[in-house]
Amino acid sequence: MRSFRTEIENPVVEKDILELEGKIRRFKEGNIDEEKFRSLRLARGVYGQRQSGVQMVRIKLPYGKVTTNQLRRIADVSDEYSTGRLHITTRQDIQIHYVDLERTPELWAQLEKDEVTLREACGNTVRNVTASETAGIDPAEPFDVSPYAQALFEYFLRNPIGQEMGRKFKVSFSASDEDTGLSYMHDLGFIAKLQNGIRGFKVMLGGGLGSQPRHADVLFDFLPSEGIIPLMEGVIRVFDRYGERKSRAKARLKFLLKDVGLEGFKKLLSEEQQAIPIKTYPIRFEEYPRIDVADVEIPQVEVEDQEAFEQWQRTNLVPQKQEGFVAIGIKVLLGDFYTDKARQLADLVENYAAGEIRLSLRQNILIPYVKEELIPFFYKELKAMGFAEVGYNKALDITACPGTDTCNLGIASSTGIAGELERVIQKEYPQYIQNPDVVIKISGCMNACGQHTMAHIGFQGMSIRTKDKLVAPALQVLLGGGNHGNGKGTFADKVVKIPSKRGPQALRLILDDYEAHGNGKPFEDYYAEKGEHYFYEYLKHLSNVENLTADDFIDWGNSEKYKKEIGIGECAGVIVDLVATLFFESHEKIESANEAIQSGKWAASIYYSYQAMVNAAKALLTAEKTKTNTHASIIRDFETLFVIEGKLDLGYSFSETVLQLNQNAPNEIFAKRYVEDAKKIIAQLEAYRTLELQQV
Repeated sequence: MRSFRTEIENPVVEKDILELEGKIRRFKEGNIDEEKFRSLRLARGVYGQRQSGVQMVRIKLPYGKVTTNQLRRIADVSDEYSTGRLHITTRQDIQIHYVDLERTPELWAQLEKDEVTLREACGNTVRNVTASETAGIDPAEPFDVSPYAQALFEYFLRNPIGQEMGRKFKVSFSASDEDTGLSYMHDLGFIAKLQNGIRGFKVMLGGGLGSQPRHADVLFDFLPSEGIIPLMEGVIRVFDRYGERKSRAKARLKFLLKDVGLEGFKKLLSEEQQAIPIKTYPIRFEEYPRIDVADVEIPQVEVEDQEAFEQWQRTNLVPQKQEGFVAIGIKVLLGDFYTDKARQLADLVENYAAGEIRLSLRQNILIPYVKEELIPFFYKELKAMGFAEVGYNKALDITACPGTDTCNLGIASSTGIAGELERVIQKEYPQYIQNPDVVIKISGCMNACGQHTMAHIGFQGMSIRTKDKLVAPALQVLLGGGNHGNGKGTFADKVVKIPSKRGPQALRLILDDYEAHGNGKPFEDYYAEKGEHYFYEYLKHLSNVENLTADDFIDWGNSEKYKKEIGIGECAGVIVDLVATLFFESHEKIESANEAIQSGKWAASIYYSYQAMVNAAKALLTAEKTKTNTHASIIRDFETLFVIEGKLDLGYSFSETVLQLNQNAPNEIFAKRYVEDAKKIIAQLEAYRTLELQQV
């Protein structure tokens, strides 16, 4: 494996990239356990894909903001290291596929030249901070949430408290009470509020999708803005200590809330306050970069197809609170576009708008700050790029995850059925091209990356088995989800399971029934009126598997017979720890703790020392085949099994020593004492392990 020069000015970033290169080398040489290496690369945005020998790289783009320079840089990287295709995700990231693992460090180094990171885009970390794509231009917003999303992203990037949690942690910001950031389905959701002239947020806690969606609880009706970062630090500390780690299916924050309840969680939160290094964190929103709109002459253009232009204006123009401007929505089919178009778009936006775009939660692109006089010009330019498809954020605009195209967890095709459903709407239901009241979303499995559980009409990839034990691709049809605004939403009901090839027929029946009997009501209201049983009876004939044809055994977008193949999910996978690896990690944490002390970062040092002690205890519990589901249980069980029962004479209480963490303010004196405590504990536990091995 060849070395390379990073040419990165930021020493922290450079160290990160060189560490990834070194760990890849050690992994290739067989010196790092595969599961440990997986955890490390995932936290750096490198994700194994369905195809063997190549990686998906996820590029982290906070709240979907991308400057024109960044877009060009991403395009260059995709051409050099991938296939030239860019994929927008439902978390406002960009993914590129088919990347050689050994080239990921240099890919990352190239991106960082324009301040684009891979760090914590995957893995058991604080994921990309998302927000309403209209933040800053929304006529209904009390203020722009962008500076707050940016500050939160910067504070938690590389923060030791959020690097090795039991699972991922997702945060969103909503610009207004419309809650287009979908706060109710996030671990933490913030909705902008203005109270007596003070900027703040309604705070939602513990939401999530997946196979068991949970509606978030209201933690605060109003929290002043300087409190959001200290609050999130406390929430993550609680989640890191008490959250499940062994069972991936129960490792999200929503399950901890279910177990301890909101009041129980608040109690745990209060116990962490002493350890939080900052009590308030004012965010200087006035220092956020100012918008610089290009000052150009208005080109004179003639639009040939006036009817098409007018329809595009009705569906793709987004009102903007700044007088004289509109935003233009670009409908990106399945979130996929190519680098040649990305560069053309960057040139257009730089020369005629404000030099930035926003990626949306529905896998689209929004161009803010377009002068109203430039609308015909933009239409003509976007049409030439293939970016003038009508139906932005309308029923025709179907959201879908990659599914079996590239994802290890995909069970059935998402993209194939999504394309087919869009064709059905376009040809047979043209009135829905302009309808924002029917949201359709598709996921290739239960993990809900396509957010199907919160759609008005959702489809989830599954498989179905006949009496002859033949397996065909299938879809779970879900109905009735919706966002009601201000932190309230409804998750869709699972109505019926059907063979995938009957998906278009199911959509036709649902829309026909709605057309005939909806009487102008929003779809979710109509569904609530009729109920799950009505639609099950209406659609159940589609679930019959006794009359399948040969075509039913071939999934959408495929030519070969369907075969259910599910790989190991990595995006939030739990590390399979080995005893030696855990001790090795403990020493790495001690090194990090000492480095943090030298930099005057007392809170970071303390947390590294804490992790070092927990890892060492986990190592001995693992050797004893004792469950290590949470940090709290590791601390408790080690105290009981080793200290109280006399297996190991420490001469002091292990749990009391470790839990000094949340009983002391983070200062220099405590940080230095705590790291020495950690070194002593690790030495004693390693000595015990060495003696134990000698006696075997």
